[in-house]
Amino acid sequence: MGLFKFIKDAGARLLGGGAHAATPDALKQSVQANGFDAGRLGINVEGDRVKLSGQAMSQEEAEKIILSLGNTIGIAEVDTSELQVQQATTPSTMYTVQKGDTLWAIAEKHYGKGQGARHTEIVKANSPPVKDPDMIQPGWVLRIPQAS
Repeated sequence: MGLFKFIKDAGARLLGGGAHAATPDALKQSVQANGFDAGRLGINVEGDRVKLSGQAMSQEEAEKIILSLGNTIGIAEVDTSELQVQQATTPSTMYTVQKGDTLWAIAEKHYGKGQGARHTEIVKANSPPVKDPDMIQPGWVLRIPQAS
């Protein structure tokens, strides 16, 4: 898939993390807590970079796992060059939330003027980390599903 960039100081704080990236075990637990099978994944931490290997069932699952890892404080990159996706489809657009952004405005930016109500699609595509649509954080990277 490739290399995904994140803002190192934005995202969730995990046990064993902080200014430095969390341990591979803490990251695996986070992936598991978000509802994904971490048993099929290899997670290796090298400084602020996570090397992800193994298998994901679908493109959507792979992207959500990448975001689960990358939207963690201390992580600047997620390398997926060794991750296999069993049901590959067109990748989603990745968008880094800027100060002042709203999900409505992000939807209009990606889907067109008057399409702000489609922000619910963005919320659904990003659960986790978006649990409250009114509480997105600058620096988070979000999946923007393809316009249908």
